[in-house]
Amino acid sequence: MKPITALVVAVVLCVSLALGGCASAPKDGPTADVFVSSAFAPPSEPIDSARALALSPAMKQFADTEISAQVRHKGARTGLIDALYTRGSLQIRYDAEVTRTASQAFDAKRGNCMSLVLMTAAFARYFDIPVQFNSVVVDDTWTRFNGLYFVTGHVNISLGRPMLAGPPSTYGDPSYLTVDFLHPDEVVRQRSRVIDESMVVAMYLNNRAAESLAAGKIDDAYWWAREAILTDSRWLAAYNTLAVLYRRKGMHAESVATLRVVLEREPGNTQALSNMILSLRDLGRTEEADLHASRLAQIQPVPPYQLFDEGVAAMRMGAYEKARQLFRRELARDAYAPEFHFWLGLANYGLGDLAGAGAEISKALENSATTRDRELYGAKLAWLNEVRDQRRRREPMPQARKGS
Repeated sequence: MKPITALVVAVVLCVSLALGGCASAPKDGPTADVFVSSAFAPPSEPIDSARALALSPAMKQFADTEISAQVRHKGARTGLIDALYTRGSLQIRYDAEVTRTASQAFDAKRGNCMSLVLMTAAFARYFDIPVQFNSVVVDDTWTRFNGLYFVTGHVNISLGRPMLAGPPSTYGDPSYLTVDFLHPDEVVRQRSRVIDESMVVAMYLNNRAAESLAAGKIDDAYWWAREAILTDSRWLAAYNTLAVLYRRKGMHAESVATLRVVLEREPGNTQALSNMILSLRDLGRTEEADLHASRLAQIQPVPPYQLFDEGVAAMRMGAYEKARQLFRRELARDAYAPEFHFWLGLANYGLGDLAGAGAEISKALENSATTRDRELYGAKLAWLNEVRDQRRRREPMPQARKGS
């Protein structure tokens, strides 16, 4: 097995609408003291879990006008959803570049799915709509940025009827309406479990930690991860993020100690195992690292991005057919990764298959989650279409044959 050579961070970006009441108290989780706050500078901005779902004055005004009008005509649930997400109302744009609070997403009119979770949560709480948060079991989606691997999770929300009698029902109850940005056919096939608001807020905080880490803001990343753990210590991804930033800080022993907290709870956690291998090798504990590597190889024989990296190497050598096969195999594991589609398009272009290249770059554009990627792939697709048009114009017109 070829080991992962970069650190792995888990985030929740592809999530859907969510809401609830005030954040609940942290639940029981790992009790080990993993914080070393004295090693980090104060955060560059206030870090407070309560800000995630706070309703701003502008949001309250929108609720009292636009949403209330829809609620009066369509009922609480349908009115809320239509006011927030139909064309002609708020017109929120999806953008996975950064995770925003509820008020930040509202002001920017854009956000990733977690941002939309928080914004909808704040509005739904204002209208006393019961909710259920659902953690949806999906295949891991991997991305890579600045030497870090990110594995993405998914949550959605079920909205109940206002003033329901009795406790909230389970996921799938007809009295709850599930809202999700995935296609309904995809959602129906997935299993899910109900989670509470404290875990959703911890997921948001961990997203901010991961984004700060990717931007090289290690001190900020520490305080976001710390707040995530304090909010809900059951969200073990925050421990993993903390271990990653400890390693980036050169605190290898602290990284190992933090990862042990995760592996004591989840011995098969592939992200924690991958990071543990790297941290143990930093400390020269090769034999122990190899034991973890053997365990990881049993769970994950082919690491994420291995086939993709081999395909890129083949491209650089001009072996376009080999590269195409490798990219196709990687896409078989992650069918919606825009980067994989883009490079498959480049391999097709290298083989002279302009139609195939255009089709794959179109898929890269379709599955892009950030404005920057949409601009990049859109420009590449426009250039490719121009090349194809020029080639067609240069082709000789077919000549009519004279009869005998």
